[in-house]
Amino acid sequence: MKKLNFSFLLCIIITSITYSQEIPKFITDSLDIYVNRALENWKIPGVAVLVVKDGEIAIAKAYGVKEAGSNDKIDENTLFLIGSNTKAFTGTALALLEHEGKLRLEDKVVEYLPEFKMKDTWVTKEINLTDIITHRMGYETFQGDFMYWTSDFNEDEVIEKFGLITPKYDFRIKYGYTNAGYAVAGKVINKISGLRWEDYLKEKIFRPLQMYRTVALSVDFAKSENVAKPHSIVDGNVVVLPFEDIDNMAPCGSIASSISDMSHWIIAQLDSGNYKGESIIPYKVIQRTRQPETIQGRARHPFNKVHYNLYGLGWGLMDYEGTEIVSHTGGVNGFVTSVTLLPEIKLGIVVLTNTDQNAFFNMLKWEIVDAYLGLPYRNYDNYIFERVKMQNEQRAQQITAWKDSVSMNLKPEINLSEFAGMYKHEVYGYAELKNIDDAFELTLEHHSKVKGKLEYIGNNRFLCTYSDPLYGIKVFPFEIENGKVKSFDLYVDDFIDFQPYKFIKK
Repeated sequence: MKKLNFSFLLCIIITSITYSQEIPKFITDSLDIYVNRALENWKIPGVAVLVVKDGEIAIAKAYGVKEAGSNDKIDENTLFLIGSNTKAFTGTALALLEHEGKLRLEDKVVEYLPEFKMKDTWVTKEINLTDIITHRMGYETFQGDFMYWTSDFNEDEVIEKFGLITPKYDFRIKYGYTNAGYAVAGKVINKISGLRWEDYLKEKIFRPLQMYRTVALSVDFAKSENVAKPHSIVDGNVVVLPFEDIDNMAPCGSIASSISDMSHWIIAQLDSGNYKGESIIPYKVIQRTRQPETIQGRARHPFNKVHYNLYGLGWGLMDYEGTEIVSHTGGVNGFVTSVTLLPEIKLGIVVLTNTDQNAFFNMLKWEIVDAYLGLPYRNYDNYIFERVKMQNEQRAQQITAWKDSVSMNLKPEINLSEFAGMYKHEVYGYAELKNIDDAFELTLEHHSKVKGKLEYIGNNRFLCTYSDPLYGIKVFPFEIENGKVKSFDLYVDDFIDFQPYKFIKK
């Protein structure tokens, strides 16, 4: 195995430092060492870090490269997909329309989209615009995402399929992170404004904030210049992932931006919506997006005091050592990112990375927050790295055990050929298993690029190794009844969806 040497890849760009403000020693003295170490530990090709304080860029630094193994260095204008940090832009767009008197966030969805349906007819009539973007519709976190993620369903089909899924919980009872709700929001924005979601953002937010490099759609990101390539870690190695079209759910996670452009968004967020002396986003809109709507769950932090953990319009809301934090993270197709605001001290932090297998993007944020709040240095990255390393080792051992079961050449209670055939999920559609030697090839009706190799491991279970590493390596249990295959449960990596999907044999 070739070990990547990230030390020579270090590239630092300081676009602006305001010396009149005091920058914590962690940033001036230790940040470069801290980040450079993380590049090697987590095998991250590139990182971009932004800190805004008191309306000025305190620091903007880029480390590493756009693509592993290259010398093409990241700079302050390099685009990264920001994933679910898109949601704050979508929430702001809805709040802007409310401010303009074109809708109320308490309005029912069916007032604008009469065709919209949920599984429960009463919920269909009652669900409002706030419900769909604050994760309180009754779904489990990520429920349904497998069906939409890199599939050929268009945005209308996503909304239709979304409404056919049976939520795991009752309506408005429990927080469950629901990406597809933002697809519905994008459709409402289009219906009310007459502009497609991406065009509305461009007209109302990107252009006024001079975010000229920022693009709203993943297809435009793939065609742009100076972009970071997506990466993942497979069998301990960094691999470049293909650019994927995720625009069927664009309003939940398809924006791509740079730390240079994101600095404009952060400055406006910390200055009542103003940028360069002009009001771009009315302060009432900023306040509305930060109004708590849903309880996420019990707030936790390994070292310091937190009390509440809430959700607004595309923003997570919490207290931290007596200070309000407004933040979100994003993970999508080879990227993980974080955006953090401490409005009371006018501090904003953005961390962009081009792998999806690191926790560093969030740990660095906490290190910077603590430094500005005068809290003790904790080395969060080392703390979490050791725990993730242990989890990864346990996961690798489990996969090895499964593969050992394959090599034992176990036989099912029925003829192996009985597992071949067509299967159907009530909402998704069809999956097919084709017998190839002693294994099966899985094909999925709406994921033409994703294949799976199924190998028998005993107890009516098959080990599925997906062709796309994002989908993982999972075990599918099959149900046998009266000597016949009845169904199987399909699983994908937790990064995509936690839920099993039952496919019935036809």
